[in-house]
Amino acid sequence: MVKTNPASLGSNTLTVVNTAKQAPKVLNTGKQGIDSDSTPPIIAIGTSAGGLEALEQFFTHVPPDCGVAFVVIQHLDPNHQGMLPELLQRVTPLTVTQAGDRMKIAPNWVYVIPPNKDLSILHGKLHLLEPLAPRGLRLPIDSFFRALAEDQHERAIGVILSGMGSDGTLGLRAIKENAGLAVVQTPESAQFDSMPRSAITAGVADIVATPPELWGKILAYLQHSPRGLHAVPEIVLELKNQSALEQIVILLRERTGNDFLLYKKNTIYRRIERRMGLHQIDSIAKYVRYLRENQQELDLLFKELLIGVTSFFRDPAVWESLKTDAIPTLLAQYPAGKSLRAWVAACSTGEEAYSLAIVFKEALVASPSPQPFKLQIFATDLDQDAIDNARQGIYPANIAEDMSAERLSKFFSKEGSGYRINKEIREMVIFAPHNVIMDPPFTKLDLLCCRNLLIYLSQELQKKLILLFHYTLANQGILLLGNAETTGNTGHLFTVIDNKSRLYRRTGTPFPLDVDFPTKFFPIAPMTNDTDKTPSIANLQTLADQLLLQHFSPAAVLVNAGGDILYISGRTGKYLEPAAGKANWNIHAMAREGLRHELIGALKKARGQVEAVHVSGLSVGTNGGSQIVNLTVQAITKPEALNGMLIVVFTDVAAPAVGSAIRKSASAAQKTLQIELQQTREDLQTLREEMQTSQEELKSANEELQSTNEELQSTNEELTTSKEEMQSLNEELQTVNAELQVKVDDLSRASNDMNNLLNSMEIATVFLDNALNIRRFTSHISHLFKVIAADVGRPLSDIVTDLDYPELQQDAQEVLRTLVFVEKQVRARDDRWFKVRIMPYRTQDNLIDGVVITFIDISETKKLEAELRNSDDKTP
Repeated sequence: MVKTNPASLGSNTLTVVNTAKQAPKVLNTGKQGIDSDSTPPIIAIGTSAGGLEALEQFFTHVPPDCGVAFVVIQHLDPNHQGMLPELLQRVTPLTVTQAGDRMKIAPNWVYVIPPNKDLSILHGKLHLLEPLAPRGLRLPIDSFFRALAEDQHERAIGVILSGMGSDGTLGLRAIKENAGLAVVQTPESAQFDSMPRSAITAGVADIVATPPELWGKILAYLQHSPRGLHAVPEIVLELKNQSALEQIVILLRERTGNDFLLYKKNTIYRRIERRMGLHQIDSIAKYVRYLRENQQELDLLFKELLIGVTSFFRDPAVWESLKTDAIPTLLAQYPAGKSLRAWVAACSTGEEAYSLAIVFKEALVASPSPQPFKLQIFATDLDQDAIDNARQGIYPANIAEDMSAERLSKFFSKEGSGYRINKEIREMVIFAPHNVIMDPPFTKLDLLCCRNLLIYLSQELQKKLILLFHYTLANQGILLLGNAETTGNTGHLFTVIDNKSRLYRRTGTPFPLDVDFPTKFFPIAPMTNDTDKTPSIANLQTLADQLLLQHFSPAAVLVNAGGDILYISGRTGKYLEPAAGKANWNIHAMAREGLRHELIGALKKARGQVEAVHVSGLSVGTNGGSQIVNLTVQAITKPEALNGMLIVVFTDVAAPAVGSAIRKSASAAQKTLQIELQQTREDLQTLREEMQTSQEELKSANEELQSTNEELQSTNEELTTSKEEMQSLNEELQTVNAELQVKVDDLSRASNDMNNLLNSMEIATVFLDNALNIRRFTSHISHLFKVIAADVGRPLSDIVTDLDYPELQQDAQEVLRTLVFVEKQVRARDDRWFKVRIMPYRTQDNLIDGVVITFIDISETKKLEAELRNSDDKTP
């Protein structure tokens, strides 16, 4: 029976259906069923090489009335007609069809991606898209999984089976971000384990099992998760459930130190409900008990609440607006250049932080301003594991879907099967764990990016964070929010740069803001009335101590083992001065001329002994001349708080009187020194000229090396592209090979059936080609022709025969010419008779490719005819 999908719109796809199949039924879960007018739960299955066997093992266990729909995404050869629907239909009672454009998803159906097409989904309808590239790094599984996650949210289910590469990993992450279910085949049971192993390593797998076990585990999840069967309106928690929810928040805070009480209750409950479905727990109170007994489940639930919705250049229009409008305007505010600061809050695994760094680099290149600009990005997240992954800067090959080939080659380098962010981009970002709700914020920012975090928080907390963000930004600083987030009723604090992209610019306000700073590290001191207190004598003592230290004690500094200055006592300007450039509070950088080298030795010596180190008679250069100084360095062991530090004391020494003889000697020495200095200058000039020549030679060599490096890089990119294309071709060939192997098995069985049929009928048959050469024959032909297996390919006329049929060759040629069969009765030796039928040999393409000659033994019939004839002759 031939049947079309009843839910298809305008599709002419035909499907072979078993006529004895029962009508589709709704999954009987013991809960609410599937509304016939709504989209059923959709299970998307991604596979490539070695996937046919896994698919057959999976679908063998799916009943005909399962009540869900399946979409199979496989890496297919774009130039080869797909046989997967036909092959799957043999092992499953479900209706299997090739997906068509605008085809409505129906329960109890299996939809298979067509060759040379990408597949997407919108409001429960499948859509066929033209692939961006015929071969190479095509990721149809990731593409459909992402579309399914955005379309079905928590009702989406993704399954990864056998395959090469990492296609499907990012798609499973998107499904899990939307509270869907992520299922993976065990790598040990897969013919090719790269795809399953990639998903498991990325930490996105909820269920890992062999293909025969997967359906049972998915069914158990559907039966215990009402969101897997039907849409649910906004949740209103009962008082009892509310109490249990608060208990879970308390358990999470005790385990992780993070408070989720200000998160949206609906968001938390959906994540909890998903974990309950995985463990087949039907009440939140039971789940609280399960959490208290299993600390590992608390860790998994914490990870579940921290799923990061992120990818490189997510919402490309936003990053384009940032690059072409917001950042150039920001740079124009600083004509002399500046080191800018940015904060990417809730950065997850670092994609958005690196995207910001890349966009800034591109905007800087496009800027006409030659002034030096740098950007320091602070990227933070609550998840320590995500921060660790972000620091490594290694991402799977799938990221090629999220950016142009130019960006990929310029800012990433190939490493293994994935990509590593280049050093110049990595050094722009500092990653750190941080709780934006509880920890102190970064300040004096020029750009703040916080996308897709506020939507999970209560409105009250959203308002507090917007005020906090305003405080942290410098005047005219840029705020970037997610596409579903706004500044709310605090719009007077920001002007809109691009409302669609959620880009805002900070404005100053003449009124003080009631900023609610995180209190974890900012304890608020109790307010007291100073007028009620009388001045304490301790204040007088403190002031006196400060006066004595400032005017009568020697200048001294307290340093750590590395020379960093921790405390300064007295006036140290004659001995120390700030170094030019970036502020550096290190005594080695600040020591004046004449003091620096002796100070290094004294500090090193003092660290190795208990006694103080004294250095006398040092001449220290000052602005007004020089000063004789005695230096004392003492390592500190007590009190314990200062253990390991050193105190450096500077003591001025009065200069001795100098006589006229000494002056003359000094003058002569000065002249000698000037002569030597002049000679040294000449030597230095010669050396400088030699260095200039060497520098030019090095520059020339460097240019040649740069040219060679560019050629090597170009060759490497070509090899990478070729490798990706070869991998894709290999996967497609593996898939075609599996399908062809099934066909070969079918043909082998059909050949065996045909041979047994012909032999059982005892009809001598010979197949001849267009030249009347033997192509094949049955075993019974040996009773008429002296033919053996080695005679295949020889003309039949060359074979000795028992037939009295000299016109056989001529009749066969006539059949080939006229295509009209010939049938004759022919006599053979030993009084045998045969009915000979010569017919054209037709192929499936309706082409004539020789003749088929059959010989039916009619000896008994002839004998009976003769007997009857004799009987009639004897009858009077």
